Amino acid sequence: MSYHQIMQRASLYLTLVIATIAVSWAAIFIRLADADPISTAFYRMAFAVLLVLIPAIKGFRAQWIKLSGREKMFMLASGIALGLHFATWITSLKYTSISNSVIIVATQPFFVAIVEHFWWGDKINKRTILGMVLAFAGMVIISVSDFQLGGDHLFGDLLALAGAFLAGIYLLLGRRVRQTIDNRRYVLPVYAIAAGTLLLISFFSASPLTGFTPKVWLLFFLLALIPTIMGHTLYNYLLKYIKAHLVAVTILGEPIGATIFGAIIFHEYPAVATYVGGGLILIGIFLALSRVKSHS
Repeated sequence: MSYHQIMQRASLYLTLVIATIAVSWAAIFIRLADADPISTAFYRMAFAVLLVLIPAIKGFRAQWIKLSGREKMFMLASGIALGLHFATWITSLKYTSISNSVIIVATQPFFVAIVEHFWWGDKINKRTILGMVLAFAGMVIISVSDFQLGGDHLFGDLLALAGAFLAGIYLLLGRRVRQTIDNRRYVLPVYAIAAGTLLLISFFSASPLTGFTPKVWLLFFLLALIPTIMGHTLYNYLLKYIKAHLVAVTILGEPIGATIFGAIIFHEYPAVATYVGGGLILIGIFLALSRVKSHS
């Protein structure tokens, strides 16, 4: 391997580390903003659209016309799923702990595997099944502990689980469309559709869209810039150069990073059940993804 190849690979893995640290800040910024969850989700996506608009708009039409009607429908459904994912997951942070929320939402790879199995007929191997069993056991441990703390905590866990399912749908549909369109031109309409979905939800839920302090506006922007653009968008970019299962395993660093940041900033220390249940969930996900083959 040449010096150039070594440096190129090192830069890719450094980017992977940066993306993981970036997404770990999402729950922290949301808690610091302490704003309505739907409002927070909407402005996260709205600012993200503005940030990708200029880099993505050039050449967008040329790639858009190459998409089939089915792929355009997949993109529409992907954006709606992403909007609903942020609506449920961000709301979960009002009811349960940061650690519980980010650990449970990290189960999204399992929903990808389940939907692929029943929708596209892909087989689920024994290792993935074992990983699912471990993750399910971990969620039961966390949920039982939260139920003892009160119904609100359990409700937050269920919202995080719904967020995981919706994120899985978003990833699954996006994987199909990304075969035809590049990353920037993919995220622009998907982020815009997600923002539109959240705007519609805000009308029905009477979520405020004005009247925020400068601090909250800044946190909305940081949510778009750091966890979204420097996090999720970078992950999508890296899928072209790094095997998909390695990227997916690295995403497991988000619950660890968010829990550490939550303990430092909010003095929110996980309960014993979170260590046990969260450990089982992360082991289960790692086990399931460690044998995934990629065509990236």
